[in-house]
Amino acid sequence: MSELRLSGVAVSRGAGPVISDVDVTLQKGQVVALVGPNGAGKTSLLESVSGVIPHSRGDISIDGDSIAKWSRVQRSRAGIAHIEQGRAIFPSLTVRENIMLTAKSEAGVQEALASFPELEKRIDSQTVLLSGGEQQMVVLARAFASKPKYLLIDEMSLGLAPVVFMRILPVIQKIAESGVGVLLVEQFTHLALGIADEALVVSGGRVSHPQGPASDLEKDPELLRTAYLGS
Repeated sequence: MSELRLSGVAVSRGAGPVISDVDVTLQKGQVVALVGPNGAGKTSLLESVSGVIPHSRGDISIDGDSIAKWSRVQRSRAGIAHIEQGRAIFPSLTVRENIMLTAKSEAGVQEALASFPELEKRIDSQTVLLSGGEQQMVVLARAFASKPKYLLIDEMSLGLAPVVFMRILPVIQKIAESGVGVLLVEQFTHLALGIADEALVVSGGRVSHPQGPASDLEKDPELLRTAYLGS
């Protein structure tokens, strides 16, 4: 089975490490939640996987082949898509035009929209006119239209009310069900654990709870609290 693997990965910024010794295995069709307190290094870890920044130690591989020395473009071509924090849309473009940036054809747009029916009625609207939740759906649709094997999602809920973000969660699940591996960083921990197959917790720059069934953390608040505290 195809997989993206992080083995002992560390990331440094400036003079010192931000996060160290992280092991993650992400298979196609799986949702893995990466949770932890603010400042734990989650964003830096995702950036090292997609090639935004280099990692300082360990290895990143796809199906056993190291991609550690690959550029961001090479990683993208290999099937890694990264939705970074914030709504990375082109506000003056329509929904269709935003999706076309990766879909390249009308058929690709329609395929993406099949997973995002809420956007169909807004397809020719400028994205600046959409609600925050709809804009995030455009971001997801554009990423899905690129036909990724692995999708890294960093805090899609920022600036959204939980009730709005809850409308996006089923879409993320649907993307995973199509065969895409999803590595999800999310501030609403309970919501992330609710759709994840597996999860791990990072705190203080290290893994405080190794990857395992998300249900273990979801059903045991004390275990989750202890992991967040890093003890």
